[in-house]
Amino acid sequence: MFLYLANRIVLVALLALTLSAQLSVHAQSKPRARDLGVPFDGTPGPNNAITDVKGVEVGHTTLISGEGKLVVGKGPVRTGVTAIHPRGKTSDDAVFAAWFTLNGNGEMTGTTWVDDSGFLNGPVMITNTHSVGVVRDAVIAWKVKHGTPDMEGYWWSLPVVAETWDGWLNDINGFHVHPEDAWHALDTAHSGPVEEGNVGGGTGMVCNEFKGGIGTSSRVLDAKSGGYTVGVLVQCNYGRRDQLRIAGVPVGKEIPEKPAYGSDTAASSQSMWGQPPSAVQRPEGPLSSHDTGSIIVIVATDAPLIPTQLKRIAKKVSLGLGRDGSYSGDGSGDIFLAFSTANPGAVGTKGLHQLTMLPNDSLDPIFLATVQATEEAVINAMVAAETMKGIDNHEVISLPHDRLREVLKKYNRLNQ
Repeated sequence: MFLYLANRIVLVALLALTLSAQLSVHAQSKPRARDLGVPFDGTPGPNNAITDVKGVEVGHTTLISGEGKLVVGKGPVRTGVTAIHPRGKTSDDAVFAAWFTLNGNGEMTGTTWVDDSGFLNGPVMITNTHSVGVVRDAVIAWKVKHGTPDMEGYWWSLPVVAETWDGWLNDINGFHVHPEDAWHALDTAHSGPVEEGNVGGGTGMVCNEFKGGIGTSSRVLDAKSGGYTVGVLVQCNYGRRDQLRIAGVPVGKEIPEKPAYGSDTAASSQSMWGQPPSAVQRPEGPLSSHDTGSIIVIVATDAPLIPTQLKRIAKKVSLGLGRDGSYSGDGSGDIFLAFSTANPGAVGTKGLHQLTMLPNDSLDPIFLATVQATEEAVINAMVAAETMKGIDNHEVISLPHDRLREVLKKYNRLNQ
């Protein structure tokens, strides 16, 4: 076992820089929603990504192997880990933060202390539902390995790790995410273009019964509003096909074929939750009649905001999801976290701190930017994602680009 782990860690180290560079190039070459003519309001940053907020870095580990029949513990594997460093991987300076849950059927660890302290100290990690524990422990080990306490001087950590469920495509009960996978995501995180779609924690995710995953977007405020940047990253795994709206257009109703969870017969005859039918209690009716899944949304900004203001920002994510057709069903874990990279050093333990903050009546442009960037980030995830087959040959099709353009044109919403 030791030799296996040692070899795996060495392999990850050898491939890390090369893979990161290749993924960054790939991120720039794939079409995004705007490239297809989807009209969005607001002005994006240079990368139209959360990394447009200076200092923010994003890294992924993507795990794809095997095909065919589910064998728990062996695969098929369609999962991964995504890491977000608010001030970059070399910083130990906490950021002001707040979180909000629109529907609580999910998990984001560490949020009790975020609530009480007002700080996020360390990275945000996103993975699958049954890998939260291993990723949390891996973050602590990663911080210990780096050998210094945080700016408060404490040798302890309460990592923020969030999840969505990828058990329709992934052997989720096989526990295929290991500590070194989290370390790889942390170590290879970078600024610039962000890889989207079937990557990192979003590898096996489903969104509006098309293939989902990781998506990102940003907005830059005009000079009179301060010129601040708001960036959003989503791991989207929620929604019903018939509710999907893009740029106000009922795209899901216009492209109804091949929904991920199929008909009553298909849903009831196949294994679910990564287990055989006899091992689980299935919901009433077909999966497609429920808003099944979750979405994690991370909002970053360089605007000087304090935690109470960031709580309000996190709440506004809900409106962006509503634009895309979400109604946040009972089975969905819709959990959001917002942080500000302004006020460096605020977490320090000595002396008085002179903080900068915007007045509340200046927040409207940031509220709007958050709504706009959230709306676009979800669609970017779906546009980037590719058709995927997983356990028991479950297939989830990608959002067809040509059909999307046809539908937008039909409703006079295509940017040409």
